[in-house]
Amino acid sequence: MSLIQYYGTGKRKTAVARVFLRSGKGEITLFVNKRPRPFEDYFPTESMRLIIRQPLQLTANEDKFDFFMRVDGGGVHAQSEALRLGITRALIEFNRELKPALKAAGLVTRDARIKERKKYGLLGARKAPQYHKR
Repeated sequence: MSLIQYYGTGKRKTAVARVFLRSGKGEITLFVNKRPRPFEDYFPTESMRLIIRQPLQLTANEDKFDFFMRVDGGGVHAQSEALRLGITRALIEFNRELKPALKAAGLVTRDARIKERKKYGLLGARKAPQYHKR
């Protein structure tokens, strides 16, 4: 018997999440920077946990899948948003008919905003040294 699983990649800023959906009862296995972490402890605020579960609640698939999630880089908030996008993409791979509902909620679009690089001659990405006339 082969294992049927659905895969989705989510990115946000420098956080990258790899999400595998397998049929099950809703168990969550989370690896952060290659270390196993308890889901409830790693995402301490309820708002972050809601962000991650949003596509599952929207499509009523909360207790149908077990999740194996790997997330690397970024901060905790960016990681939660990367996981949300990864779960969304895995759900779309599972069932293409879920895409219109997820797209209407704005969950399919990748947030492309990342930190702007520092330029030479400047103090930051845009901050310049103080100008003096004389």
